[in-house]
Amino acid sequence: MNSISVEAQFGVLVFLILLSAFFSAAEIGLMTLNRYRLRGLANAGHRGARLARKLLERPDRLLGVILIGNNFANIAASSIATLLALQFYGEKAIAVAAGLLTFLVLVFAEVAPKTLAALNPERVAFPAAYVLQPLLWLLYPLVWLINAIANRSLRIFGVSLRRKTGDEITAEELRALVREADVLIPEAHQDMLLAILDLEKIVVDDVMVPRGKIEGVNLDAEWDDIVNQITSSRYTRLPVYHGSLDNVTGMIHMRRMLNLMREGKLDRESFEQAVIEPYFIPSGTSLNTQLLNFRQVKRRVGLVVDEYGDIQGLVALDEILEEIVGDFTTQTIGRIEDVTPQDDGSFLVRGTVSLRDLNRKLGWNLPTDESRTLNGLIVEYLEDIPEPGTSLMIHGYLVEILRTRGTAIETARIQPASAPAPETPSPSS
Repeated sequence: MNSISVEAQFGVLVFLILLSAFFSAAEIGLMTLNRYRLRGLANAGHRGARLARKLLERPDRLLGVILIGNNFANIAASSIATLLALQFYGEKAIAVAAGLLTFLVLVFAEVAPKTLAALNPERVAFPAAYVLQPLLWLLYPLVWLINAIANRSLRIFGVSLRRKTGDEITAEELRALVREADVLIPEAHQDMLLAILDLEKIVVDDVMVPRGKIEGVNLDAEWDDIVNQITSSRYTRLPVYHGSLDNVTGMIHMRRMLNLMREGKLDRESFEQAVIEPYFIPSGTSLNTQLLNFRQVKRRVGLVVDEYGDIQGLVALDEILEEIVGDFTTQTIGRIEDVTPQDDGSFLVRGTVSLRDLNRKLGWNLPTDESRTLNGLIVEYLEDIPEPGTSLMIHGYLVEILRTRGTAIETARIQPASAPAPETPSPSS
């Protein structure tokens, strides 16, 4: 080393610090790459992205070659700094040289390049991949040996080395990504994406039209009554039955009926021939599953049945789509037309109204864990059938029973928590 000029030794020292900076930046740049953007760029043919993705498939090997290069550069730089200190000031300058080199490496080979790579990972990682890939091939035996020893040591301490793909993501992580993408994704689109993720948590029972509110065609009725019902119905598809829904025979499409009527061919015989087989949906089916089932069987409406085969309600494709995109119809079965706002800020609500509809359309927060309708919520809370005039406080909402019919609540007045409410005992009658 004495035969090498001082200028050359300084040049080598600077080169080694820059080399250490390269490996430090490459490590942070590759490890902080957005894996989903990386996949898209690689699939689009970006060569740097393809090399980076291939390196990241084996992070242990990638880290191995980076750390070998980084430690070699740092150790070699330390040796040259020691030689330069001996040549100029003797042994007493070794400690000073070590301290100065530590400062230079910390600033220019660690903090600065890693910060740059963290702020611009693609600009650092993609060019670095062109260097690291051949370097990995060249140093593969040494990298393999180091990784083998390190992995064996981890196994001794009970650390699982089962490979995991960097592309794995949970539903909650995906929700967080969607919420944080407020600049890239409009709020309305975020709501739809989150609603799609929530379909698995919602079952058909939550959105179905209750049995008592299903409009159908009774084949045992007079023909003139059936024709009047067809011409006045606001729904596209109706169930057909004998006597009651327990004897459902199928479904009819109103467009087909109107076409027959326009052609003058509509009579009881042609009507019954146009009836298609009913489609039944097991109670408790998630909306995500049912959406796929509708597509598979090419149907848009189904009847929900319980474990005994009894019809509980009706679910249409529109109901599921509205859970994703929001309400896009002006009038649907059992919807908010059953809610009438009052001048004092309260609302007159039918007992059969869905709690989910109330919460979604009015921005309320009524509990939906145990009950699906307002009637069910009140009965569950009181554990009794209330009399008209009964008042109670549920989840901060003042509810007054106005009218009952048999064992069901027909109409109730609800005072939202944000609206001024008169002082009323809870519950009382």
